[in-house]
Amino acid sequence: MAKAHVYKRDHVNTDEIIPARYLNTDDAAVLAAHCMEDLDTGFVKKCQPGDVIVCGDDFGCGSSREHAVWAIQGAKVGAVIAHSFARIYYRNCINCGFYPIELHGALEKINDGDELEIDYRGGTIANKTQGTTIAFTPLPEFALEIVNDGGLLEHIKRKK
Repeated sequence: MAKAHVYKRDHVNTDEIIPARYLNTDDAAVLAAHCMEDLDTGFVKKCQPGDVIVCGDDFGCGSSREHAVWAIQGAKVGAVIAHSFARIYYRNCINCGFYPIELHGALEKINDGDELEIDYRGGTIANKTQGTTIAFTPLPEFALEIVNDGGLLEHIKRKK
């Protein structure tokens, strides 16, 4: 079961996900300590492994930095559910082995603190708090393979 951390806004940018002042490392654990801190100073303390971030439109806009995915992965976030993603951030998620969920109207369907169960392959979110099931378009098989292999580099190694 995953708890939803809902930020009722659009355009959460990569500098809010991981501020530029911490880009001097690629260590996911170090980055995780500062994940979302410019948006929510208490995020890291309240986020438990597997929890999800829910936002509106254009999540991950701004600078193209893998660090923004690594920080979220390091904080052990299970998924980000957003109305839409900045395209380069979306692809960085897949390339880094992280599953982005595009869900139109995410902010109208999931409330802060809702308990969720996600079927990534089947494309459903069971909102246990509200007693609803929400459908989303799952990643295509090739992208799911990359995520399941731990990212693009690991995927390429496995294919050799």
